[in-house]
Amino acid sequence: MPADPRHAPAATAPAHERAVTAGATYEQVKTHEQVKTYERVTVHEQVTAHVRARAGGPLPLGAGEAAPTGMARLGRGDGTGLALPVWPDGATPSLLEEYQVAPMAVERSGETRRVLAAALRCCWTDLSADPWPGGTATVDDVLSTYRALIGRGDDLMRNWAVGALRRLHDSAWLEVTGGLVRLGPRCASWPAASHAQLRELMRRLPSGEEVPGGLEVLPVSEGVPDDAEAGAGVTVPEEVDEDLLGPFDERRRAEVVAAFMAVEHAAEPVHEARFPALRDPVLRRALAEMLERRGRVLVHDRDTWTSGYATWTLAGGGAPSGSGSGSTSGSGAETAPGTTGAASEAGPGVGMGAASGVGSAPGSGVGSALGESERAVLVLVLIHSVAIPRADGLLPADSWLSTFPAQVDELRRHTRLPIGELDAALRVLRHAGLVTQVKAGEEAGGYVPGPQFHRLTPQARRRLQEELILAAGPHTPLAAAVRAGRR
Repeated sequence: MPADPRHAPAATAPAHERAVTAGATYEQVKTHEQVKTYERVTVHEQVTAHVRARAGGPLPLGAGEAAPTGMARLGRGDGTGLALPVWPDGATPSLLEEYQVAPMAVERSGETRRVLAAALRCCWTDLSADPWPGGTATVDDVLSTYRALIGRGDDLMRNWAVGALRRLHDSAWLEVTGGLVRLGPRCASWPAASHAQLRELMRRLPSGEEVPGGLEVLPVSEGVPDDAEAGAGVTVPEEVDEDLLGPFDERRRAEVVAAFMAVEHAAEPVHEARFPALRDPVLRRALAEMLERRGRVLVHDRDTWTSGYATWTLAGGGAPSGSGSGSTSGSGAETAPGTTGAASEAGPGVGMGAASGVGSAPGSGVGSALGESERAVLVLVLIHSVAIPRADGLLPADSWLSTFPAQVDELRRHTRLPIGELDAALRVLRHAGLVTQVKAGEEAGGYVPGPQFHRLTPQARRRLQEELILAAGPHTPLAAAVRAGRR
């Protein structure tokens, strides 16, 4: 009688795999099979690092720890550092302007750009050096420089400037703590070729007089040691994705890079007619492999394209088996304020379940950029703007775009959150592109799903649909069927 498979002993991982997972070095794994396993695990770790960086911002590195492949290392004077993704061929999302493609919107983008300029004016004390890490300035100095820049000092403009400081801090363009301002790690992403233009701009900016008080609404975070700038520097990797881009001539190479920046940083899906790399199968394959190395995939809808997280990052599984190139916002978040969103995609676990996939990498083992309040408010917005209209037959079954905004009064009536916490959660969701505020005729307006919902892969779309069913009607027969299907 054959043995009952239910009582079969658990399979033991091969010795070389146990050695890899135990932290063996490359020299300790010699056979071809061992090398393949070692490289597969290493690639998985590197791809996961890109996912974490896109979801939660620059990655902290320990003393002497190298940056993952495809990332620059921003070293502090104490040996620690940060890892920041690097774009291919030194391109930046400002490339979208050449193609007249709209980037992610930034709330009060004008004030945000001007406050960043004021902070740069105060913190970039040595114009002969690179901007980052710069020096330290007080918040009052930055606000007074901003006031001198705009020629106004009323309370409204000051409140807008304080809000811009908060946004810049949240998106790692600035570090604001204890009444002090430092340049954030994203300032190190400015290409060296742009430093001359920035220096000329700094020479033209005025300096302001101190205007104290009223700064208790700014974020409080763990500050950087005062001596961290000593010996700080940026190590940028060479030839990012060169093995994929090298075989192409200059024109086709530029087309692949342009399509990469478009699908990763445009607010809406881009039409393939505007980007040859999206129409040509050979170029599109290279583009897909570039995205795969960052835990991303192409998302196709008729003639338009965007990018989203790969299914394995949403499900928390392993990297695709045998993948040689690996398989991740800023938001994202890797562009200048006012050019694209300070956080192009929200953090892991966004939405209602572990695999919602709305601009996130749930299950990837990274800390979520959204808290419980933000998730609860997002659920309410989806129920009132999508689930209820869909149940009434007003929306297609697979649509996450809605013309039926969730009214603020409805949100306040159906949540136990204090009004201040609700408003703060809505602000975070707007900043992440997960909700959009719209007008509703003569009503005060409301909220609908934001542009990040374009980035749902079919698997994430289906999973989110199930999560919405469980949230809106947990005791319905349909919810019971969803739970039964997951067993």
